Amino acid sequence: MVLHHRSGRSAAHRLVQTIRREGGLAETFAADLTDPSRVENLFRKVRGKFGRLDVLINNAGSYRPVPLLRTRAEDWHEGLDSTATATFLAIRSALPFFPRSGGRILNLGDSACEKLSARKMAPGYHVGKVGVLLLTRSFAAQLIHRKITVNCVSPGYLENSIGLPPARSLPGGRPVRFAEVLAAVRYLLSPEADQVTGTNLVISGGWNL
Repeated sequence: MVLHHRSGRSAAHRLVQTIRREGGLAETFAADLTDPSRVENLFRKVRGKFGRLDVLINNAGSYRPVPLLRTRAEDWHEGLDSTATATFLAIRSALPFFPRSGGRILNLGDSACEKLSARKMAPGYHVGKVGVLLLTRSFAAQLIHRKITVNCVSPGYLENSIGLPPARSLPGGRPVRFAEVLAAVRYLLSPEADQVTGTNLVISGGWNL
């Protein structure tokens, strides 16, 4: 297992140590996923260490809760590049390292990424998440002949979400638990999901319907 981080070296290292204590094999690599050359170098390191890639999970994304009319260029690019651009570059760089037997690509979206409606906050982030879904379906159509499935998991408010509203205001009465997202990920990585590709699994407790 490879854990990527951009600046959170300490947290990534702690997680690697936990995985190793449980008997797993894990390494951590740092890279700026918005820089094509660094992304390519990251995946070369992965191949050098493990020989191939079976699963790619794209979970990068920076959410800055800046109102639309006060959004600066750097806010826009941070939201867009950390989501859609990072997903595109990672998939493109990873593809040569998947074996002939296929593999799984899983992208993390947002519960609103299928809902084209006005957004008051963080426009770069929301446009980027729409782009993640478009990339998911586009790559899914192109890669199924290689037995590589590409899917999207789109959570609503999580337990640690920025700007988490009171539980009583959420349709499901509480935020989404990490275990519920993990269950969806496990299914989409399982043999039972061999024919599931291009889908967007929304886990939001009714939020953004």
